[in-house]
Order: sequence, then structure tokens, then C-alpha cells
Amino acid sequence: MDHGPRGGSERARSLPSGAGGCLPADVEEVLVGREALARRVAELGAEIGHAYAGRPLHLIGVLKGAVIFMADLARVLPLADVTFDYLAISSYGRSTETSGVVRFVKDLDEPVAGRDVLLVEDIVDTGLTLAYLREQIGRRGPASLAVAVMLDKPERRAVPVTVEYVGFRIPDRFAVGYGLDFAGRYRHLPYVGALRR
Repeated sequence: MDHGPRGGSERARSLPSGAGGCLPADVEEVLVGREALARRVAELGAEIGHAYAGRPLHLIGVLKGAVIFMADLARVLPLADVTFDYLAISSYGRSTETSGVVRFVKDLDEPVAGRDVLLVEDIVDTGLTLAYLREQIGRRGPASLAVAVMLDKPERRAVPVTVEYVGFRIPDRFAVGYGLDFAGRYRHLPYVGALRR
């Protein structure tokens, strides 16, 4: 099955009302529209704000996919003391299937020992990457460690992993947009779409 982009020669199609933006030829359908994303991020912000009320919160974004979600989430957190750090890992390369081998491309800039940490991810599917990250960050001695993911594909789970805050559960489709990419493309889309099969 060919998952590769068809190139830029095909015209973009218009989107259903409320989706925002345009639908590239390689994107088959919108899974989560722009307005639904904004609503759910606001709800997650309120939940997280309640859980960490009066405490400093250290957000760790997983590059590059979580950047848009983390930026939107941080802006709606009703907290006075929020700090950021980022790490980058690789497990996909240019494929639509995870290799299962996780490697750090960029480690954290600051220590997490004694801090309340919220790991912010774009998506969890097999759980292998997230389980690895929870273990690695947990070894560094945070006061607490929780995870917020925008998208969850429970059908793909290969290992059990705890996720405290979930935006949306989606079917087993290759998702792009709202930070998620295929071969570096489509991160900018303001909705979550399914790549054409």
C-alpha cells in the first residue's frame, strides 16, 4: 500500500464547515475540526489548572509534533507559574509505521528533580514511545509526572501506559495536522486529518 504524498500538483479541496483551512489531496478526511480542538484544549486547561492549582508546573513538550498543542494548552492554563522545556525523539523516520526503536535527538535543557512535570505529547498509539519517556523522565526524580496527549489511538496499544489527560480518541488512521506530520508535511493544518490510505 502506498502511503506517500502524491505531490503538489493536485488541487486542494474545500473543507466541511467549521474545519478551517483547506484539505490537501493527500488528506482523505477531517477527524477533528478546528473548533473541536479549541474547545477540548480549553477543557484540558481547566482540568490541569484545577489539579495543579497554586503549584508551579513544568511542561515538557515532545518535539516536533506537540508544539502547537503545547502552545495552545499553555495559553489556557489558569496557573501563575508555568515553565517550558522540550525534548526530541525519533521513532518514525519517513514511514507511517513506528520502528519501535526510540532515540533521543534532543534531551532536556533543565533538570526535573523535585518539580511537578506534565509531559505533553501529540499522539499515543502503541504506547512504546510514551512508556519509554515516562520511564526515562521518572528516573530523574520529578515530584510528580503526568501526561497530556491530544490524540489517543487505543486500538494500536502494544504496551499499557498511563495517560492522565486525553484530548480525543481517534480510529486507527495515520493522523496529520495540528502538529502531526507525514515526512515533514502537514503540521500546519489547523485540524486533524486522516492521510489518504
